Amino acid sequence: MKAKPETKIIAEPGRTDVSVVREFDAPRELVFKAHEDPELIKQWLGPKKYDMKIHYYNSKSGGAYRYSVVDKSGKTVATFNGAIHEVTAPERIIQTFEFEGLPQRGHVTLDCTTFEALPGNRTRVTVHSVCRSQADRDAIMASGMESGVNEGYEKLDELLTKL
Repeated sequence: MKAKPETKIIAEPGRTDVSVVREFDAPRELVFKAHEDPELIKQWLGPKKYDMKIHYYNSKSGGAYRYSVVDKSGKTVATFNGAIHEVTAPERIIQTFEFEGLPQRGHVTLDCTTFEALPGNRTRVTVHSVCRSQADRDAIMASGMESGVNEGYEKLDELLTKL
């Protein structure tokens, strides 16, 4: 039996950034596609107990996105949006990310996701997020982000075996 891939979340004290590193047993082009195709994104992004509703997802340099996490009854739990600054297939996606549920707008992160081809048709994904402040970064870490990322990547593992 193959070992379960480990997701590394690096959030050093006193800093405003967080990095997420995860390896996948799939070719880089396929893992990249799963990160930019809205039909695939909605199948894996977020915690297992929720579904994803894509309002729009224009995955190109200069594009934008907005999606909601919904419970099984269809009730919106959270909504997120951002601007897509760069899509360089299959190497990198640079975008902003904002949770719309905060009382004050402007708590935006700048995210750079890189896709590294590894031997054996594997891929390492690194997401580096820079927050506006240390308080914003700490709030993200306290929000349950870690379990959501882990569950989403487990769903992505399953999806990649079907593509």
